Amino acid sequence: MTNADDRTVLSRAFQAAVRAGFRRTYPRVQVDAEKFLHHARRAYNLPIRSWRDIHNLDDQMLLPVAEKIIGSSARMAALEGMGLGVGGLATMLPDMGILAAITIRMLQKLSLIYGFEYSTPEEVKGLWLAAASAAGLDFTREFVEKRTLEHLVPRIADAMAVKVGAEVAEKWVGRLIPLLSAGAAATLNYYFVRSWGARARRHFLEKHRAVRGQLFAAQALLPAATQLD
Repeated sequence: MTNADDRTVLSRAFQAAVRAGFRRTYPRVQVDAEKFLHHARRAYNLPIRSWRDIHNLDDQMLLPVAEKIIGSSARMAALEGMGLGVGGLATMLPDMGILAAITIRMLQKLSLIYGFEYSTPEEVKGLWLAAASAAGLDFTREFVEKRTLEHLVPRIADAMAVKVGAEVAEKWVGRLIPLLSAGAAATLNYYFVRSWGARARRHFLEKHRAVRGQLFAAQALLPAATQLD
């Protein structure tokens, strides 16, 4: 096959795998926010008693924590893909159920580390919109508000499958085809999770800065309000 044919085959196969993996996995995978809070305090030395306290922290304190989460998730994904790169494109593709679980848990941890919980349906919508944003997709507020969570997530998963499948095929097929017997699936998995995590981190960073800016503005008004009283 030509390189263009390879890209088409890989793109379609990866789209199907992403769609099936995320649809199958998202209802069953969730990070325990309370347990992760204790872990974050102990492992990352974050001076917080609740996730809302994160908004009092400078984002430079959160950057190394986010990088550790992304790095460990990407390495886990690479290990999951190790040894699958023998036998052509079909065996190079990862088990997207496992890869989707790793990706979803990474997104949840990043969301928490930047101070955004997902205990209500609206917060869960926000988490999936962050996932879509990390994939380079932009859903309008009207689109989101008109759909229940049960209908929104599959739509986002399908759109992400098309976007990510095409991107992976375009950027990596030329490099991976000669390396099918040398850990291509591990490379593909690592790239998939690492790049998605980096973009998700930027999304949550912008939200964190916006909320922190609002808190500072509100605190600045308190002395003036006290004097008026």
